[in-house]
Amino acid sequence: MTTVIRSFGPITSGTTVTRPILIVAALMLASFVVGFDTRVFVVGLPDLRAAYSLSVDEASWLSTIANAPQILIASGVAWLATVFGVRRIMIPTALVYSVVSLEIPLVNDGPLLFALHAIRGLLLGVFIPATIMVIFRNLDKKYWLIGIAIYSLRVPLSQNLGFVLVGFYGDYLGWQWMYWQDVIVAPLIALLLFIAAPKEQINVNLLENADWGGMMLLGSSMTMLYVALDQGNRLDWLQSGTIIALLAGSFILAIGFLINESLVTHPWAHFSVIMTRNIGLGYAIIICYALSSAGASIAIPGFLQNVVGLRPISIAGLYLTGAVIPVFLFITLAGLLLRRFDARLCIVLGLGLMALGSQFGSQLTISWAPWNFFPTVILHTAGQSFAFFATIVYLIGNSDPSRSTAVSAYIQVVRLGSVEIATSILATLQRHREQYHSDILNSPISATSQQLHVLLGKLQHVFGAGTRAHLESLSVVATQIRSQATVLAYSDLFVLSFWAAIAGLAIAAVMVSMPYGPLHPDFKPPPPEAPKS
Repeated sequence: MTTVIRSFGPITSGTTVTRPILIVAALMLASFVVGFDTRVFVVGLPDLRAAYSLSVDEASWLSTIANAPQILIASGVAWLATVFGVRRIMIPTALVYSVVSLEIPLVNDGPLLFALHAIRGLLLGVFIPATIMVIFRNLDKKYWLIGIAIYSLRVPLSQNLGFVLVGFYGDYLGWQWMYWQDVIVAPLIALLLFIAAPKEQINVNLLENADWGGMMLLGSSMTMLYVALDQGNRLDWLQSGTIIALLAGSFILAIGFLINESLVTHPWAHFSVIMTRNIGLGYAIIICYALSSAGASIAIPGFLQNVVGLRPISIAGLYLTGAVIPVFLFITLAGLLLRRFDARLCIVLGLGLMALGSQFGSQLTISWAPWNFFPTVILHTAGQSFAFFATIVYLIGNSDPSRSTAVSAYIQVVRLGSVEIATSILATLQRHREQYHSDILNSPISATSQQLHVLLGKLQHVFGAGTRAHLESLSVVATQIRSQATVLAYSDLFVLSFWAAIAGLAIAAVMVSMPYGPLHPDFKPPPPEAPKS
């Protein structure tokens, strides 16, 4: 069973399952629940605002409260799964999650609504880290690549399928199904795990030497950072005392965590597990990947919804044909390449495709319709499939599998943190660039501008003459300028997305091959031992 080594963290071991297909199915559903629910909530937030009569500020805080608890618990789930086993962690979580998801649409009380979303976010944070631990503790090594493929598949799939689901729910079934889908899926996850997950003893020794302080310090630090990043753009960053306090608190707690892990006898996630060149470069690739991916995920729906004025159902066809269906092919191809070639090849291929897709997107004009984005969507889907899958394989391949409990904690922090950092940076950039382009477009316009008077004269044929008609004409001109400024700002997001992918390629150029192990393309499993006579 699991033991503890001083100054490095718990050794991860477990019982290999006898029904890997059922476990893989449970992993797939659990991974999809996290991706779908996170994306569906973001896309469907306007419908939720209307349903609950929330102000812009209230909706913003609801989004933060629904997501921040994920990072509070995510880093510690791997340790909990090592101590208690996956059955005791995931089965109750899935069942409670289904109950909370059933209740939320039936709630009318404001504080209770926020509390239920916080609980739901906390439960949601259990699924992905537990999924990683199932791969390394309970699956035979020959299934590891399949398990990581499922973990990686949820990123491009859920990011794009979210629009399909929100569009379908909002226009046909009702917004309540954004939550009620989990009333069906979560119990199915629990059932599959109940049948297939092994029954394991509680690791009493590891529990008695628990590093609760380290877990709370890291979880609290990252949660405060997440909240600061999520609210930073809305509160104007360092102009807000709230943001300054959150950032300072996060920094102090992070320093406390590092000191704690250096001093305690039985550290939970000693930072030595990531103090290697390859792992550091792998984390840098994830940050570049997150920036590049976020550019397209913000700009495309932002343009189609805010400029063109389309509902999610009108965008669903683009994502269904350009992302949801092809992603299964791309993940399969990535898996085949990783079986035969070094993971760095897939990383370079994926980032290159994302850069090319962003280059296409940067040509955005105000006349674009959904299908003009098809090359960008399909290239980004392919790039995300190759790059993220290969980077996770590279990170794990450069880690000691017996220390995956500690490694998983850092993977969750980097994954969630990099996505939120990327989203915050791009949201702030979009706001500033829109203001910049608006100023540039407005600068040549004045009361004596000849071009303005020519345009207003043409609009008289639509609105007629008189003061009211003149004001309506000016409003049309202002709206067009604002729309053009927004289009140029979204185009700038694609430019940043392009350079983030190029930066990732530069980092990949200095990577070295990962060591021989279960995920290495040349790995050959040892022959089974001969039965003893």
